[in-house]
Amino acid sequence: MGTASSLVSPAGGVGEVIEDTYGGGGGEACEIPVEVKPKARLLRGSLRRVGASRPGGLIGASFKSTASVQELECMAEYERLKKEYEIFRVSKNNEVASMVKKEAKLDRENKRLRAELQIFRETKENEIQDLLRAKRELEAKLQRLQAQGIQVFDPEESDSDDNCTDVTATGAQSEYWNGGALGSEPSMGSMMQLQQSFRGPEFAHSSIDVEGPFANINRDDWDAAVASLLQVTPLFSHSLWSNTVRCFIISTDETQPEVNIFIRNYSPKLHRMCETMGYFFQVVHFSSENERPLKDVRKWEIEKSSLVILLLHLTLPSCLLEDCEEAFLRNPEEKPRLIYHRKEDGRVSSVSVQQLIEQISYVNKAKMIDHFGGVEEGAYEIYNCVEKIIKQDILGCETTELEGKDLGTKEESTAPEEVVFGDVLWDAHDEQEQMEAFQQASNSTCELGFEKYFERLNDLVAAPAPIPPLLVSGGPGSGKSLLLSKWIQLQQKHSPNTLILYHFVGRPMSTSSESALIIKRLTLKLMQHSWLVSPLTLDPAKLLEEFPRWLEKLSARHQGSIIIIIDSIDQIQQAEKHMKWLIDPLPVNVRVIVSVNVETCPQAWRLWPTLHLDPLNSKDVKSLISAECNSANVKLTKEQEKKLERHCRSATTCNALYVTLLGKTIACVGNTGNIDETLQRCFQCQDTVSLYRLVLRSIQESLQSDKEKSLLREILCVIGVSHNGVSESELMELYPELSSAVLASLVHSLHKMCLLTYGCGLLKFQHLQAWEMVRVEYMEEGENVISAYRQKLVEYFTMQLSRDQVTWRSADELPWLFQQQGDKQKLHKCLLNLFVSQNLYKRGHFAELLSYWQLVGKDKSSMAAEYFDSLKEYEKSCEGEESMICLADLYETLGRFLKDLGLLSQAVAPLQRSLEIRETALDPDHPRVAQSLHQLAGVYVQWKKFGNAEQLYKQALEISENAYGAEHPRVARELDALATLYQKQNKYEQAEQLRKKSFKIRQKAARRKGSLCGFALLRQRALQLEELTLGKDTPDNARTLNELGVLYYLQNNLETAELFLKRSLEMRERVLGPDHPDCAQSLNNLAALYNEKKHYDKAEELYEKALDIRRRALAPDHPSLAYTVKHLAVLYKKTGKLDKAVPLYELAVEIRQKSFGPKHPSVATALVNLAVLYCQMKKQVEALPLYERALKIYEDSFGHMHPRVGETLKNLAVLSYEGGDFEKAAELYKRAMEIKEAETLLIGGKATSRHSSSGDTFSLKSALSPNIFLEHGQR
Repeated sequence: MGTASSLVSPAGGVGEVIEDTYGGGGGEACEIPVEVKPKARLLRGSLRRVGASRPGGLIGASFKSTASVQELECMAEYERLKKEYEIFRVSKNNEVASMVKKEAKLDRENKRLRAELQIFRETKENEIQDLLRAKRELEAKLQRLQAQGIQVFDPEESDSDDNCTDVTATGAQSEYWNGGALGSEPSMGSMMQLQQSFRGPEFAHSSIDVEGPFANINRDDWDAAVASLLQVTPLFSHSLWSNTVRCFIISTDETQPEVNIFIRNYSPKLHRMCETMGYFFQVVHFSSENERPLKDVRKWEIEKSSLVILLLHLTLPSCLLEDCEEAFLRNPEEKPRLIYHRKEDGRVSSVSVQQLIEQISYVNKAKMIDHFGGVEEGAYEIYNCVEKIIKQDILGCETTELEGKDLGTKEESTAPEEVVFGDVLWDAHDEQEQMEAFQQASNSTCELGFEKYFERLNDLVAAPAPIPPLLVSGGPGSGKSLLLSKWIQLQQKHSPNTLILYHFVGRPMSTSSESALIIKRLTLKLMQHSWLVSPLTLDPAKLLEEFPRWLEKLSARHQGSIIIIIDSIDQIQQAEKHMKWLIDPLPVNVRVIVSVNVETCPQAWRLWPTLHLDPLNSKDVKSLISAECNSANVKLTKEQEKKLERHCRSATTCNALYVTLLGKTIACVGNTGNIDETLQRCFQCQDTVSLYRLVLRSIQESLQSDKEKSLLREILCVIGVSHNGVSESELMELYPELSSAVLASLVHSLHKMCLLTYGCGLLKFQHLQAWEMVRVEYMEEGENVISAYRQKLVEYFTMQLSRDQVTWRSADELPWLFQQQGDKQKLHKCLLNLFVSQNLYKRGHFAELLSYWQLVGKDKSSMAAEYFDSLKEYEKSCEGEESMICLADLYETLGRFLKDLGLLSQAVAPLQRSLEIRETALDPDHPRVAQSLHQLAGVYVQWKKFGNAEQLYKQALEISENAYGAEHPRVARELDALATLYQKQNKYEQAEQLRKKSFKIRQKAARRKGSLCGFALLRQRALQLEELTLGKDTPDNARTLNELGVLYYLQNNLETAELFLKRSLEMRERVLGPDHPDCAQSLNNLAALYNEKKHYDKAEELYEKALDIRRRALAPDHPSLAYTVKHLAVLYKKTGKLDKAVPLYELAVEIRQKSFGPKHPSVATALVNLAVLYCQMKKQVEALPLYERALKIYEDSFGHMHPRVGETLKNLAVLSYEGGDFEKAAELYKRAMEIKEAETLLIGGKATSRHSSSGDTFSLKSALSPNIFLEHGQR
């Protein structure tokens, strides 16, 4: 295929149609003439020349005369000429034979190339048929789901039909929803549009940018959902507050007995159930006498609650009505709610109880329990219902019997992640902690004049490479985290192609500051975004080496920028050593931003470009304090404002944290206190730590008893000496005298004043200055005080171990506490607790585990021997199937741990033992047996015993296929492992086939997940909109009607959608006038709807009206005008009105040039589409310069090996071929194929990007097989 001969048919193939199997669309079949060279006839010509050279014609003369001298001379001359002739004849015959051989060789080469072409064509045809079969199977599944009443919105459906509408969400892109599923163009204002993306043969490869109909339908919710998929972040239930199932109980005096029984008997069971699944459980209940002073606390607890339970009998005190209304009538997130109503025969509940139940039944879907009987049975009924709600509605798991099981008797809570990510060890708790840290950092509503910093950060992203990391510096509390989090939000909203990896470092020595975990987390993000699930080393040194390689891999295939942001990087221990990859040259599309404190910034980093945060100016100080005061309805006098302005001028008093804390302190005093006295006390605090001390003392003064003050001290000190923080349930177990009401009140005060915050269910200090203040205020006596509080935590978690309750909390805290105390003997004993080590290892805390063993003074071999001996001892006490399964898990964990240590010979024995136990205790075909086979094969691969590994992988594959089906992620994991094995053996074809199969499985699984998540969001929004009561004609109501029309359209209810869209248009024309841009939006949506219904005349008329309005109302380069131009042009083209389409395509090019500049890839896309149109009109001369210009833009923007470059080269090749320039066509086609092959090798067989830009490529293939594009549509 690499030479011009690939375009020449052998003799006898004259006129055969050559098919272009590279893709493309449109075009016509072409006959390729075959030229055959005539064989030379040299012999006859030679004789003629010889005869003619002899005057007198001596040859053939008569010799009748007698011999003479003259005759002898003639005879001699004749003999000489005869010899010359023979020599000449032989040489010419040799030349002829050589030419015949050459011709035969060329003929054979031609046949070989044609055979390769045929094989290539048949291969592609088979792939197409496979894709068609997969499409039919998917359609059948969708029909079955719809028959069951399940609506499924699949963004990929629109790619296989020429007339499908592409429904998209602008502002976000996800590789799960490739290409058309999520668009990239901005939208106008708050408008929402249905946009038509005409696909099919002529536009199958077009990268015409898609405008999203979901541009502004609850944009924040949509962007959040899409960003979670894009960043491949675990999805957490919206009913959970920071990894905690919070149960808020409202009860009357009559139902207090049920509450007491529920808390005493059943709350511990629910606690164990949630703990087993990796969550905290917290019951909050306020007694009836203290609801008034704790009104704000109760409201805050209701907002945080996962479940609210209301217990009623006959009466309802008026003091509880406000809580009931807050919990049940104002429930915007539709969290689960439960009403328990105890009834008695012959007694009727009060009117207030009946009215409340009627109101709740009308507006809320609360579960009801009508109980006739005793309080014991009632409490049990409540427990059963709460258990079911937690499992199904809050945690989203199926009803299984989990009580009584601890972490030693079940698969670790990370098991679902292992299913997805294979051998990659992932800690969902660390990930959720990062999500909450990001949300907390971006929580401020005040921008603090950050716009100038945003511009500098944007310049960094746009700057040409190479560029070193950008250093964001400032003093403590200057707003670095706030700045970075706000900028991340802007980037996610406006630059959907940008992949942002962030990490917020917390307190020093916490898990978030451990370098190995940070690098592992970022590497996992890169792997997951790349769809690459391969074994990941847990060795800290190797992780540090491999991270830049993963970064290079992803940057080579990611079309947008990659931004890595690490906040407070100077808090990482030995940051320069563990973050040395920062000083190496970064890939061209990678940018790194790190924030540091000015005082602690490493010296070597000070040479990097720096963005220093200036102190707040007086305007920002005033706005920040005013925002806090206004939230509490506190008004400051002019004199007080001047005093504050004069005070906040020094470097330590005009940073963001100090001013925020100052504003909260003033707001907390409110209208009841003496603001001037408070200001005087604040003005004595010249830094944030001293102001925090004042805040803490004011909280102490507000407490009513010495007991509460003592508990406050205990809570803060315990949190201060812990590794990662302490949960509320742990605090209540540590201090039995602490009630849930008192704890809720204390936490509310501390959280409100920025002392404490939540992180993955744990209470921790919100800022380092708060932690420093607690150490100064309560622990100034030194290490004795710190050691005492640590010992209290040690005793608590040791007691948990003695109960065989090894949770992720005890594994995180207990070894670390022993390490801080320097107690090597207890640390050694703790590490030999197999469940503690298993918990740490299976959550990826490998480096932490190694550091503990190094502190104990054990090398790798002795560590392995001790673990193996402990396992043998534990095995002696194992009886029953459940304990044997647990033992097998421990053996497998030990084997994997030893493999990661590089002790391959020692890793085989525990893995083989795990396999034996599972085959005996379970079944030889059980999925866990496949898991053991997989892990054992991994050791053999590293050991280079490929034959043994292949046999084990195949067994694991067979078991997984039988257990899960052929399209399960577990099967994909085995296929990936086999592919890697074959690649190591240089069996590239077999490896490639397996990788393609694995990739399809993973893509389907991710697409199903993305589709279901997307549809759930749509359905939730539709229900919210349908509940709106539409009053008189207003622009808001018209917009709501438009949104409803879009949502019904998405559910394929076209008739209802048409009604809502028409009503929206009519209302907008009445309220806004017929020439308003919003009317153009409604016209545009109706046109898209009619196009879907194939009413092309109506669609054309409405598109033309919309275009006319937008031309008059909008700027010439406005995106909405560009959208309407594009869609009307496509409609003209679709209906054959090519002459009308040309000026619109030209206008599209012009608009994009004005919007993005003449060298933007979007301009190249428009040029390609215009060129395709010219080709369809047989105007190849006009098309050629457009293709060439587009090619130049793509090469400058993406490089010479990008898929868009390859597709444009293919278009040019076809154009050159049709123009008769066969050599140039072959050369261009060869370059295109090289790019395609390079892309295939790079991404393991992934299909060409659907963001490609070959437009409506003319292809010889399309004339015969218009369904060729289904390949790209399905993938």
